[in-house]
Amino acid sequence: MKNKFKDLNDHRCAQLERLSEEGLTEEQLLTEVTRSQAMVAVSSQIVGAAALQLKAVALVAEHGGRFQAPANLIEHMPETAPATALKTVKG
Repeated sequence: MKNKFKDLNDHRCAQLERLSEEGLTEEQLLTEVTRSQAMVAVSSQIVGAAALQLKAVALVAEHGGRFQAPANLIEHMPETAPATALKTVKG
């Protein structure tokens, strides 16, 4: 993955700074508000997808070989994952 959650947070903080700039015209402020709304929507989708992946990893870690996680839910297994979890996910 090219972008990390740190990058997402950096973008959100930069947008917050743009929103708080003094002297924005009404049009500029409206542009930044619209941009912020789009960022919230995209960020929510990214965070939701990551939460789903985390749940899938947790299920595999908890249930080991008794649970077959769909491979498309878990893109990157942590290196510290139990061997049984890796075997279960990768088939």
